[in-house]
Order: sequence, then C-alpha cells, then structure tokens
Amino acid sequence: MALKIYDTLRRDKVTFEPRDPKHVRMYVCGPTVYDYAHIGNARPVVVFDVLYRLLKHIYEPQGAKITYVRNITDVDDKIIAASKETGEPIDAITRRTTDAFHADMKALGVLEPDAEPKATEHIAEMIALVKELLAKGHAYEAPGDAKGHVLFSVSSMADYGRLSRLDREALVAGARVEVAPYKKDPADFVLWKPSTPEQPGWKSPWGRGRPGWHIECSAMSEKFLGKSFDIHGGGQDLIFPHHENEIAQSTCVRGKDAFAKYWMHNGYLMAEGEKMSKSLGNFYTVHDLLREFPGEVIRFLLLKTHYRQPLDFTKRGLVSARAELDRFYTAVRIAKQNAEPCDVDPPEEIVIELGDDLDTPMAIRRLHDIASDLNNATAPETKIDRKRVAELAGKLVAGGRLLGLIQQDPEEWRRWKPEGIDGLTNAEIESLIERRAAARKAKDFKRADHIRDELLKKGIVLEDSAGNTTWRRQ
Repeated sequence: MALKIYDTLRRDKVTFEPRDPKHVRMYVCGPTVYDYAHIGNARPVVVFDVLYRLLKHIYEPQGAKITYVRNITDVDDKIIAASKETGEPIDAITRRTTDAFHADMKALGVLEPDAEPKATEHIAEMIALVKELLAKGHAYEAPGDAKGHVLFSVSSMADYGRLSRLDREALVAGARVEVAPYKKDPADFVLWKPSTPEQPGWKSPWGRGRPGWHIECSAMSEKFLGKSFDIHGGGQDLIFPHHENEIAQSTCVRGKDAFAKYWMHNGYLMAEGEKMSKSLGNFYTVHDLLREFPGEVIRFLLLKTHYRQPLDFTKRGLVSARAELDRFYTAVRIAKQNAEPCDVDPPEEIVIELGDDLDTPMAIRRLHDIASDLNNATAPETKIDRKRVAELAGKLVAGGRLLGLIQQDPEEWRRWKPEGIDGLTNAEIESLIERRAAARKAKDFKRADHIRDELLKKGIVLEDSAGNTTWRRQ
C-alpha cells in the first residue's frame, strides 16, 4: 500500500518513498531528562510509536529492516539548573528521570526504539562534526572573553530557514535567548560552549566545555542512521530553532540532499483549555496521571485527535476515553466466552486509515464499527456463529495492536484500581465471591445477596453468567 505522510518541509501530504526500500530509518527527538515527562512530552512518543508500528507492518513482510532511533538529552542547561536548585548530583538526576521516563512510556504501551543514544556518550562525534563545520567555513570561534564558544554562521548558508519559513526578523527573534555580543550575526547559534568547573564538561580543541543542544541530534542521528535517512519527527515546537539548526549543521557538512528526507511534527497540546502551567493546576505529568488512570487510557486520549491538530487534554476526556476502552474490552470479553479470538492480520480498513497520514481518529472509528459487529454477533437473542465471533474478535484485537490498544486480558483490564485508593484487594474480592458462591450453593440467598450488595458499595460490580461470576471495578 502507499503510505501518505504530511511533510513539514514541503508543506504537503506526500507519498512516502524510503531512500532504501530494504532499510527504513526514522529519528525522533527524545526527552531532556531533568524532571518527569509531562503529557506534552508523551504526545510525540505515542504518535511516532504508532508510525513505527505501521512501518513495521508495511515493510517487514517485504523483507525490509526498520530502524527507529530516539535519543536521550542528558547534558543541558535545564539539567544543570535542576541540580543547582535541588542539590542533587547531575548524574543522579539524569539516571532517575531516565528510569522514570522509561517506566512511564512502558505504561503507555510504547515500544522500545531500536536505539536510544545518550548525548553524553557521543561527545566525540559532536566534536568531530563541529571541527568539520569550522573547516568548511560554516562555523567560527568567538574571540576575546568569549573564547571557548564555537558558533554556526547562519550567513554561510544561503537557504537557512527553509523548514520553518520564517523571515529574517522572526529568525532573530526565535534566537533571542542566545543573542550575545560575540556573535557575528544575532541568528548564529552555539555549537560548543565553555563549562565552569562545577558544570559538566569535556576536553575539546576549544577548551573544556559541552555541546550546544542542536549539534547533539545531528551527531547521534548520523551515528545510528547514516548521513541520510528517511523520517525525522518531533513536536511542532521543535521546528524552530532545533530542527532548523539540525538541517543547517548536517547539510552544510554532508550536502544539501543529505540528512532527513521527510519531516513530521505533531501539533501543540493544551490542558483544560489553556496552556499547561503549574500555577493554573493543569500541569499533568504522566507519572501523576498513572495513579488515576490506566496508561492505555492516556494513550487512547492522545490518539483520538489527529496528530497534526492541536489537542486539548482534559480529565473529562480521560473519563470518556476509559469508557470507550471499556466498550472494546467488554466486546472481547463476551466474545471469549464463546470463542477464542483468531490470530489475524490487522483489518485492511484500519491499515488504510493509518496509511493516510496516521489518521488515528478514523482508525478508532473503524475499531468501533468492528466492536458493533462483534456485539451484534454475541447478542443474547442471536444464534452464535463461533467462527464469525472468533474472526471479529481477532480483527478487533489485531486492529488495536497497530494502535497499541486492546492488548490486555479483558479481566485484568476490568480490575485495575487507581493508586492510593483504599479498597479491597483482588484476593479479598475473589475470597468474597467464593463465599457468595458457597452461600448460593447452600441456598442461603440472603447471605449471597448481602455479599453482592457490600461489594457494590465498595465499587465492585459482579456479573453472573453460565454458572460463572466475573467482577469489575466501577
């Protein structure tokens, strides 16, 4: 099938054609590890996880290899500032927050990338790239008191700004945080900067220092994907200056047609109708949300809006998302009482929707269509066709797999409990159900009803069918 994606560089939806049909390569900017990932950080991770799944589905059967690289930025001024504020050593901060990021993304059902390079482990590659930029006249060393700084010379690149399409005034405004008297041009950006004794630093031809943010991704993407690869992804906020500067660094050394062939960016995220802010009380970290909702609910809500559109993330939306997932899991659970779901390929209609620039809202609509057919096939008044039930349930699970959804056991899904909520444990619930079953067997229906009512008061719903009792939390 033809995969269509929206290419930010061309400002158009185009047919994806990998540089090498036997090796599809994608790079996505990962987190800066100084604090827990917030929901805005999670959006690109989930979006490009779906793209990774889709690329594997399309190209692996053709014998192609898929390589997905997502980096970790573990040297950055934000990390230094966090260490200074809290007194926690930098390496402890980056180790702790990297582990938290991995745990949070796993809870969201995100597949591990094929490589996850850390910036601190690739300083040599960054220094080498800076040296090449200097040799080709695209960079310069700052003089006098600013010695130790190496900057990219924007004026050395005729088409600088072609990704963001900003005018000269906007380019300078976008670089305002790095404007300094030692720059030849206000838009020039830092490739290497000196470090004070208490800051992390590495030996270099320009003295002890550390890399600028932009050079990190240029060096790491080349290390793991080569000088030219297929897709570079990230959030819309990275178009300028980060991705613009990556293009400048890499193409000035490797040639205009080098680096990424396609650029994909997810839209901005708001929370409760406003920009996320701790002062407004709408700053949601994945870590905190996972105490209230299953990770799959968070993932589902992120996918209900097309990735290029703005997303307003709300607690009410999470409640609605959970209800939709309940519908899918209930359909599978009832189906499994009649037949085990078939192991089938994802439905073509879902592959087609995702192949149209990752149209996850339409793909989810197709899942609802399949769930409706499955519910009709297992309705009480319907004569059960076990083969059809198995096929429909298999399609629902397989279609969900492409989206990273509906992969849990339905019973486990129903029994999930928010963290920190007082209540019965699973073992205690099962024990009470056994006591109720014994009471019913002894025809002590008053006792059986009392147990059922007490469980309901504590948010546990019992469902009896065919001599079997299942339960779920409200």
